[in-house]
Amino acid sequence: MRAIPTSLLVLGLIAAPAAAQVPTPLSDMVRRVFASNEFGPRQRFGPVQWAEAGAAYLTVERSRETDGGSDIVRYQTATGARTIFVSAADLVPAGRKEPLAIEDYAVSDQGRQVLIFTNSERVWRQNTRGDYWLLDRSAHSLKQLGGPAPASSLMYAKLAPTGDKVGYVRQGEIYVEQLADGAITRLTSGADSLHVNGMTDWVYEEEFGLRDGFRWSPDGARIAYWHFDMTGVGTFKLYNTTDSLYPIVTPIQYPKVGTANSAVTVGVVSATGGRTTWIEVPDDPRQNYLPRMEWAGPNELVIQRMNRLQNTNRVLLADAATGRTTVALTERDDAWVDVVDDLTWLAQGKEFLWPSERDGWRHLYRVSRDGSKTSLVTAGAFDVISVDAVDEAQGQVYFIASPDNATQRYLYRARLDGKGTAERVTPAALAGTHRYTMSPDARWAFHTWSTANQPPTTDLVALPKHPAIRTMTSDSVRDAAIHAVLPGAPVEFFKVDVGDGVMLDGWMMKPQDFDPTRQYPLLMYVYGEPAGQTVTDQWGGGSTIWYQAIANQGYIVASVDNRGTPAPRGRAWRKSVYQQIGVISSREQAEAVRVLTRTKPYLDPSRVAIWGWSGGGSSTLQAMFRYPDVYQLGMSVAPVPDQLLYDTIYQERYMGLPDLNPEAYRKASPINAAEGLKGRLLIVHGSGDDNVHYQGTERMVNRLVQLGKAFDFMAYPNRSHCICEGSGTTLHVYSLLTRYLVEHLPAGGRPRVSP
Repeated sequence: MRAIPTSLLVLGLIAAPAAAQVPTPLSDMVRRVFASNEFGPRQRFGPVQWAEAGAAYLTVERSRETDGGSDIVRYQTATGARTIFVSAADLVPAGRKEPLAIEDYAVSDQGRQVLIFTNSERVWRQNTRGDYWLLDRSAHSLKQLGGPAPASSLMYAKLAPTGDKVGYVRQGEIYVEQLADGAITRLTSGADSLHVNGMTDWVYEEEFGLRDGFRWSPDGARIAYWHFDMTGVGTFKLYNTTDSLYPIVTPIQYPKVGTANSAVTVGVVSATGGRTTWIEVPDDPRQNYLPRMEWAGPNELVIQRMNRLQNTNRVLLADAATGRTTVALTERDDAWVDVVDDLTWLAQGKEFLWPSERDGWRHLYRVSRDGSKTSLVTAGAFDVISVDAVDEAQGQVYFIASPDNATQRYLYRARLDGKGTAERVTPAALAGTHRYTMSPDARWAFHTWSTANQPPTTDLVALPKHPAIRTMTSDSVRDAAIHAVLPGAPVEFFKVDVGDGVMLDGWMMKPQDFDPTRQYPLLMYVYGEPAGQTVTDQWGGGSTIWYQAIANQGYIVASVDNRGTPAPRGRAWRKSVYQQIGVISSREQAEAVRVLTRTKPYLDPSRVAIWGWSGGGSSTLQAMFRYPDVYQLGMSVAPVPDQLLYDTIYQERYMGLPDLNPEAYRKASPINAAEGLKGRLLIVHGSGDDNVHYQGTERMVNRLVQLGKAFDFMAYPNRSHCICEGSGTTLHVYSLLTRYLVEHLPAGGRPRVSP
């Protein structure tokens, strides 16, 4: 692909005469979406926290008294009465003029101490390293934690339940700092580039969502923590060749499919220091995972232990004093099991709530502490998507589900004794997607609602009747800007039958001047893997406006969710793709296009494009290589061309171990089908991608060159998986994608061609 100077990458302007060098309506819209906040929220709500068991809540608001600062404000839940809980003036360190910027905060149970997180730096996906300050509201004192230490060097600071000390991680070691006198005790030792305590390695953070690696005991006397030994894990090196005369090399312990994992163990240590008691988890720690660990009362831990195949999850109870473990529950599946975040203790610790797909649907069960008794709480042909709250006093559990429409989300409740049927709490008139942040007493919730055509609003509701008490965000300025460019309801939902009884959900956007007597080109947006849905009835942000801008040029834009995506359609739907990632999905995506172009005469089967990012980039390669008769153009961003190059936890979960089934990996990797390419293909990748390595795209390029295939290619130096770092990058990426589509797949409705 010939180099295109950034200054010329304006949509539709390449090689145009000088007189035409003015922004087109499409390029102007792309700039408005991706280089401004014109369509973004103007109001800020949060970070919000419940306080006093739900009687009040705290949120961060711009200070009315101190320029450039923010207050933490307390609201009485029932009345809305407002008081300043922490003023910006209280957050001005000695010797400084500006108050601390509040990136996050935590409040002790008594409300006296407030922990402020600020001056953060990015570690992989999130800003998890920064500075922590402790405000004593009674003494009106503010001090920085960590003693004499480099700026932005502390991680995961947490107040002890007793409110008299703070634990945190620095350079892979756990420390406890006493609030009374500032005394600091190091609890762990031996940290280096391959050994860390209280934090995790790259793959646990990415695939298990585990970052914070230690837990205070309920009495504040001990800390339980993860220890990672990364010895033997392969080192992947990222090369930054632009920011210095010689390359800057960043090594990452990154376990690729079939290679060695970290040895992960759990220990318990006194908050005053001393010897660690190691939990006796059976079998090889490199061939098993410990993705979750919490305290299960004052003297025990509950640990989820998964085998490397991730088809067995054992719930272990561990004695914190001796390290001995017993198995409380074993969950198995022929494909894979998921890590459980909805384990909730009931009956003063005698039972716990546990989700399982054992009957073909994801339901909730009550399990006795020793695992001897299990009873079903929810029942029916629907999935419990997540648990939002347990109201044990009223005998109810609140959860998210959508029994009748997999694109939507609603709040339900059911009796904890399993009697009766689940009751929908979200009002029937409010179709779409609903999210709730519920108070500890389950009496209140912050309710956020949107649809594919309606930007989100947030209000406070009382439960279980759900009346709106007050509006928290209603962004009229944003909404007016959006409705000016989206005057109607552009997103239409549909279903498409791809055969064998498989019905897929989809959405579609048409030009605002759509003429059903003409034929339009079709742009398919795809993800297609188990990590996400694309067809959901919720606001899509700037993407919605971008797609409509493209549609208005004379395209139909659509997306469908194939089997294997995490829709609430039952276990069989989600796990039918086991060991066939990319194979079943690409077949169903292609068949959906065939059916749509056959049954909707306004779609032109000779002008079909597909695009996606990450797993969607992989799906795009699959489509272009396996079904060249269906797609004429593809845009693949940050793909995984060879599944053997991705990480152990994600890829082995869905494909199994490569030594046991190498042929499955060969068939499922798009690089091995590249000879099928016929249409136009654009591949885009960031060379600093720590997640989906640029290495895979380089191998893909080599294979296409070897095959003599024409394709286009764009690399973004040092950008990560989001390709978002650096001024102008996001605009550049989406300008590139839009221009490529417009230049190589002609837009506009054409007279229909008779069959």
